Amino acid sequence: MQGRVAISLVHLLHDFLTQRGFDSVQVLREARPAEDPTLSQYISVRRWTGLLTRADQAVGIPAFGLALGASVTAAQLGLLGYLTRHCPTVGQALARIHKYERLIYETNPGRMRFNFDGVALEWGTDLGRPGQLADECALAMGLTYGREISGLPNLNPTEVCFVNPAPPSLQPYLDFFGCPVRFAAPRTVFRLPYSLMARRMPRHEPTLMVLLEQQARERLNRLQPTDPLLASLRTTMARLLPEGKATLASCALRLHCSQRTLQRKLQSREVNFQTLLDEVRMQLADTYLADPNLKLAEMALLLGFADQAAFTHAFTRWTGMPPARWRAQMHEMPESRPSVP
Repeated sequence: MQGRVAISLVHLLHDFLTQRGFDSVQVLREARPAEDPTLSQYISVRRWTGLLTRADQAVGIPAFGLALGASVTAAQLGLLGYLTRHCPTVGQALARIHKYERLIYETNPGRMRFNFDGVALEWGTDLGRPGQLADECALAMGLTYGREISGLPNLNPTEVCFVNPAPPSLQPYLDFFGCPVRFAAPRTVFRLPYSLMARRMPRHEPTLMVLLEQQARERLNRLQPTDPLLASLRTTMARLLPEGKATLASCALRLHCSQRTLQRKLQSREVNFQTLLDEVRMQLADTYLADPNLKLAEMALLLGFADQAAFTHAFTRWTGMPPARWRAQMHEMPESRPSVP
């Protein structure tokens, strides 16, 4: 299993065990790591799953990963946690979880899909399977923190899928997620309804959000890409969009392969070309909207849309908010400059 997780999750595990009366050092057979004020230290996924297994065997509670993930705090999520807390809408927070998840949990690359019935975050098995404990902990952390920052303690997804075999009892999962939960699925899926995307976040601070996103972007740029092909394809798409030529054929030509070869490589990674193109457009739109001098019509052309209306429709579908309204909230200045939490 390839990948890595932030050292702050090891702190989460030690704290969880200690709060339940266990000697975490004895259970995990290693000392608690030193605090990481820079939030830039990681351990391998293999080591993380080993620690989870030891803790699960010691604690002996059903769905241990869910209980662990439900204990997460903003400190363990670092920049990603604080940034999502200050987004204007749930849709914008979800987009940033997708964009910056590698700062906390970097395994199989996540994909964001937009269907008629809602928005889904999905993870395949390209780089291996972390296992049920790691998967359920990751989704439980996301949902727990999502409930806290959105002000919706009863927030539930519409469906959750795991690639792992079904456990002896499904009830802990049904109780925690409050929705249908499938196992032995082709990919891990966390699905939310479109109606939730426009929900306003109670702690939105536009100035603080800009500062935190700048830090998150800089830190993400220092990380190596998990999949060189997808990284190259994203870069190629970004370069071709202003020319209106971000097609499968044009991207394959730039990457020096045939359309069939590129399509086959994407299929082996369970990646849809159009979905990836939407993700690139959404991330670029995020950057463009931060520039008050750039008109929406100009953005539409830079993103390869036929006109501003097409761009507005797509952006609203992605985030639950038209780009003009998002920009207005992004640039409104609070009366006093907030301090970084």
